[in-house]
Amino acid sequence: METQRVWRRGTVLFLSFVLAFVGVVPGSQAFSAAEAFPQPVASSPVRPVPAASRSELDWSRAVVDTTMQRYPDPAKLGKWGYAVAFFLYGTYLVYQRTHDQRYLNYVQGWVDSHVDAQGVIDAKINSLDSMLPGNLLLVLYRQTKEKKYKIAAQEIRGRLDTYPRTADGGFWHATSRRHQLWLDGLYMSLPFLVRYGKLFHDAHYADNEAAHQLLIYTSHLNDPKTGLLFHAYDESGASPWADPITHHSSVFWCRSIGWTCMALLIVLDTLPRHDPDRPQLLALVRQLAGALTRYQDPKTGLWFQVVNQPDVPGNWLETSSSCMFTYFLARAVERHYIAKSYSKAACQGYRGVLARLVRNADGSVHIPGICEGTNVGNLAYYLARKQNTDDFHGLGAFLVMNELLARMRCN
Repeated sequence: METQRVWRRGTVLFLSFVLAFVGVVPGSQAFSAAEAFPQPVASSPVRPVPAASRSELDWSRAVVDTTMQRYPDPAKLGKWGYAVAFFLYGTYLVYQRTHDQRYLNYVQGWVDSHVDAQGVIDAKINSLDSMLPGNLLLVLYRQTKEKKYKIAAQEIRGRLDTYPRTADGGFWHATSRRHQLWLDGLYMSLPFLVRYGKLFHDAHYADNEAAHQLLIYTSHLNDPKTGLLFHAYDESGASPWADPITHHSSVFWCRSIGWTCMALLIVLDTLPRHDPDRPQLLALVRQLAGALTRYQDPKTGLWFQVVNQPDVPGNWLETSSSCMFTYFLARAVERHYIAKSYSKAACQGYRGVLARLVRNADGSVHIPGICEGTNVGNLAYYLARKQNTDDFHGLGAFLVMNELLARMRCN
């Protein structure tokens, strides 16, 4: 998602960068729980991709092309929402590398189905989830200079000026989720905010706000014992999942931590080197890296739906978060935030994700084992979530991960 850094010999993430693939350089509508994603209909039996052929495919192209075949008209991808937009941001990353105009046109087609010529978005900005598509507005403004994309982006940025907060300043997850902070919301809002700040000369506010949001959220959700983060916090304590004393939920849900990991790195990429909040955020990166490697499944290289309880009956390996954690570890090493030794865990994660990909006889590629959109609940609730194939959460996470990892050598 961010500008790549060229490393010097001897300090690189891996021994060298090579081409890893032929031709490759490398209850409310606004909420996760309400997202429903159509499943692909296979035209022929799905079979695992033979290990020998895995390095011969451009997996990012294959995933995007398969999705475009399922949805030839991007307007049919669905309403203005974070999961579709996350996939489309990944599609834009593939466009940046390949310069295949079809991919940019596809992104623009979806955005234009929701933003009119005057820059009016056809959805209310009443949740952090509804802000993530703003990243596509910034992309399209840079590419086209069309004023409507800037106007629409300004609408999202301006909403933060009046957006409801907890007493200590944390953005509510949504206007209908009063007093609640969900880890998911950090990625829904902060990457857009800091990118907007950089593009439209609003970086002083954007960087400070983003850093403070990360610190506010994690002050309520951090668990020093495991090094992980709880999913959500209710300032009022009224939610049935809220602990009566701490007011946070009780489960370490994989994808919510994954959202946080990615948001953290994006904010650090824009934060000035001498910003007073930077040391705390870097300490959080190191804490999370240590925790994630401790809970990584040694057999598959993946991570579990409930991260810290691999032996609980019914727990299962989840693909989207495994992509996010793999990306986080690799990028944090690349940025020199954590030791180079963490590259081993990143490679294990990458190989584990690639081993899950399946391909039809017609050449289409699919990603299974993706948790559906999810609310906040107890242990049984998370374990019972549907395991979808080609859910946009997982497609987006895979593209973000693969565009980084495909150009690195994992021995």
